[in-house]
Amino acid sequence: MAFSLLSCFQPRSWFVGDRRSMFNVSSTPCAQVGFSTKTIERKESRIGRQPIVVPSNVTISLQGQHLKVKGPLGELALTYPPEVKLTEEDHGFLRVRETVETRRAKEMHGLFRTLTDNMVVGVSKGFEKTLELKGVGYRATVQGKELVLNLGFSHPVKIEIPDSLKVKVDKKIKIFDKEEVKITIVIVSGYDKCEIGQFAATVKKWRPAEPYKANGVCYADEIVHRKKGKDRKIK
Repeated sequence: MAFSLLSCFQPRSWFVGDRRSMFNVSSTPCAQVGFSTKTIERKESRIGRQPIVVPSNVTISLQGQHLKVKGPLGELALTYPPEVKLTEEDHGFLRVRETVETRRAKEMHGLFRTLTDNMVVGVSKGFEKTLELKGVGYRATVQGKELVLNLGFSHPVKIEIPDSLKVKVDKKIKIFDKEEVKITIVIVSGYDKCEIGQFAATVKKWRPAEPYKANGVCYADEIVHRKKGKDRKIK
């Protein structure tokens, strides 16, 4: 049987049947094939969706995006961004809601709910933060409207105390390495939580606690990660 040598190198199709029938595209709509649409419910911030309880001794003044809170300890104000809004509900509740569905709105939702709650708690009960001073010669005193710190420098450090804050210096006994050590503590109190935190951070930055003996200034609830120093061997 005679055949051409080129026929051995011609590509062959492995499809069985008519080629035209193998590539027919169905014109059936997607809805008839079995696809279904499902409405995805938007999730709110876990913190932002919680209501804010307003005590009876706190007065709320809400005008548009501006909020004023007045209580027995003081008065605070806050302006909300357009991504969120504050609504006053019955039975003495406040609720922060999102106005748009964006990523920034989700971020602002929980943040401004926390800021609003801090304002309400601050003007009614107040906040307090405690700093600890540990080290030889580390002392603190309040002189008028200034906090004077001796932190091992050649000169004392003087920090002006804001009018809305109260600073008190005291002593307490704390256990370090199974030994009782008498340390100086600085108690900062007021109704503005942000201002309290800023003042405490300003005091702490002058001499943060070092990691070997934990000498310096640290928060009362702060965990100072210690490092082991070099062992000096005597020959």
